[in-house]
Amino acid sequence: MTASSASTTAPISATAPARPLAASRAAAHATRVAFFISGFAMAAWAPLVPFTKTRLSIHEATLGLLLLCMGAGSIVSMPLAGALSARWGCRRVLVASTLLVCASLPLLALAPTAPWLGVALFLFGAGIGGLGCAGNIQAVLVERASGRPMMSGFHGLFSLGGVAGAGGVIGLLGLGASLWQATGAVAAVVLALLAAAGPHFLARGTEQSSPAFARPDMESGSVFARPTGVVLFIGMLCFILFLAEGAMLDWSAVLLTQVQGMPAERAGLGYAAFAAAMTLGRLTGDRWVRRIGPPRAVLAGALIASAGLALATLAPTWPLALPGFALVGLGCSNIVPVLFSLAGRQHAMPESLAVPAIATMGYAGVLMGPALIGFVAHGTSLVAAMLVLVALLVGVAMGARRLGALD
Repeated sequence: MTASSASTTAPISATAPARPLAASRAAAHATRVAFFISGFAMAAWAPLVPFTKTRLSIHEATLGLLLLCMGAGSIVSMPLAGALSARWGCRRVLVASTLLVCASLPLLALAPTAPWLGVALFLFGAGIGGLGCAGNIQAVLVERASGRPMMSGFHGLFSLGGVAGAGGVIGLLGLGASLWQATGAVAAVVLALLAAAGPHFLARGTEQSSPAFARPDMESGSVFARPTGVVLFIGMLCFILFLAEGAMLDWSAVLLTQVQGMPAERAGLGYAAFAAAMTLGRLTGDRWVRRIGPPRAVLAGALIASAGLALATLAPTWPLALPGFALVGLGCSNIVPVLFSLAGRQHAMPESLAVPAIATMGYAGVLMGPALIGFVAHGTSLVAAMLVLVALLVGVAMGARRLGALD
């Protein structure tokens, strides 16, 4: 899609042509539902992992490779979702991605062999990636039209969806439901939410009208546009934040048991404290961001997260470490939403290219983070690896000043 065609595309509503749909309350509610669906469906897979491993009799190494298929599907679909959202509108991409998620969910439970599970995970990841990318593009448009911060609240619904999805599947399996019954129930809930929110997704995408978009790589219609300038900078910050989130998911329990001597059966409390604080921070974050501004929100959040991670890493006992994990979640909670919001304000790239580029760099942090931390920990120690992450979060705080030009 060329820059000239992008600049003439604007969000429209079939029922109210004079008023952009992004400005309506229905569009904002639909965006929240899209984020909830994404978190709900993605988290539903987590409780299935041990059952699937046992059912297919696969080893840890094989399972690790299979899980990469999910990440590969997301990374492939994100740039495509951005380009298709600009050309066909967020609604079509959100609906198609959600239907792909619903179709692949039962396949995760029914895959007869490991290769078929890899295919199902790739399709599932592609649906999740497309849903997340198009959802963030719609969120940028809705927030821009509203004239007030909304992105933290949208991401908060993703976190709530994660709690509901994982908890719901755990409950169903605990009641004796089979894997395909549990995934079928999740798909049914997602379809019901889609039916309610789908008509209010944005019918068409939009791009900012700016001469800065007239770049050769965009004129050629490339889907995989190379991020440069401020977009690359925002993507690097997202990489660090997603790396920190991945570290909390994969290494918090190990840190608590090996360093602070926490009993293994309680080690999940570290991530639980992180996730609960992040959800609370996002649901209340829009008001805070509006009060102090996006750059200061990034600065304060990164400093809180770095201090929390230092406490969680260096605390001599686990009761002192748990508040540190909560501070990491609280500090990180609003930084990524603010960065996606700023992606809609920059003039270096249209959001249909900027958002998927930033999302892809962030998701690379989730995929690569655990391995990078493990590599550093193997060469030094887990404490040293976590302190490297503390330094990276301090770097995010130092970089917040550069974001002031977009505020």
